[in-house]
Amino acid sequence: MEGEIKNLAGVWLAVIASLCYCHLISARLPKGKWRLISIIPIIYVFAILPLYLTSAFFTAVIAFFITWLANFKLLLFAFDQRPLSSNPPKSLPIFVAMAALPLKLKPKTEAPTPKRPKKLLPLYLATEIPISAILISLVYDYKQYIHPHLLMAVYCCLTFLLIEILVQLSSLLVRALTLGLELEPPSDEPYLSTSLQEFWGRRWNLTVTSTLRETVYKPVRSAATAALGRHSAALVGVVAAFLVSGLMHELLFWYVTKATPSWEMTMFFVVHGVCVVVEFELKKKRRLPWYLSGPLTVGFVAATSFWLFFPPLMRNGADAMVLQEFRSVGELVKEKIMEIWLRIIGHKSA
Repeated sequence: MEGEIKNLAGVWLAVIASLCYCHLISARLPKGKWRLISIIPIIYVFAILPLYLTSAFFTAVIAFFITWLANFKLLLFAFDQRPLSSNPPKSLPIFVAMAALPLKLKPKTEAPTPKRPKKLLPLYLATEIPISAILISLVYDYKQYIHPHLLMAVYCCLTFLLIEILVQLSSLLVRALTLGLELEPPSDEPYLSTSLQEFWGRRWNLTVTSTLRETVYKPVRSAATAALGRHSAALVGVVAAFLVSGLMHELLFWYVTKATPSWEMTMFFVVHGVCVVVEFELKKKRRLPWYLSGPLTVGFVAATSFWLFFPPLMRNGADAMVLQEFRSVGELVKEKIMEIWLRIIGHKSA
């Protein structure tokens, strides 16, 4: 573990140095071709960084934060687009934080921000961490006794909780550095979605949604408008965004397992992209009441996850690797806590 921590520290130093170069040198070049050319070496570096790690969890995090999101943000930056470009330019610490972490800024508005309604479930960092620890421990100890569908339902919950925890910890880091950024929450109770459009567009993993909207959906829609018309071009843009999301998930999975892609994850996102388009057209004719559309939406997401998303992870042992790593970290934390506790008791006895 100590060797992997050193590798992780080296990866983050490379990320910070690369982003300093982008802020100090690339930002001074004209937007477009020349800035893009200056950033291409950094995109390559960010693409190979996960290969320097052996931990499945750390590899997945770096691939998600850096190889995917940071590279997409840099592509936008090359053409002077948000979130990294602004007028006046962002300071170096804010630039690095916004590029390297899965953060989404709250839009600035002159109107007072309405109070966010209370969550249906009390899921905050203080509750999400222990719930995740309990679920991981239960799955690790009793995995062989759990029905595969129930196991995948637990994986759905863990996926949601771990993304929430990662983004919220990133937000806490930004606040600790006193960067003064107002940030959006990572998700907005996706289990309350009443349509696939709402689930993917306004409730689930908002940082990824925003990044795909700017890097894929809008350019594809703009390019296709002249040939297909505004409405059809928008639908093509939606499917393109889902396709790219599927390919990036496939890449993340490859970094972790090095297994030949089965393309099931890509199919998962393509299916959802097509269904979002179909749903959009059907809603023009008739809308189901929320008490029907809500369970249907969540059920469809879960069912397609069981069919296409989780099976390749379980087949190649990626889930077992991550569970083992979390278990090892948990045991290490327990040992350290016991050591500290014994020292305290010994000190008091003396």
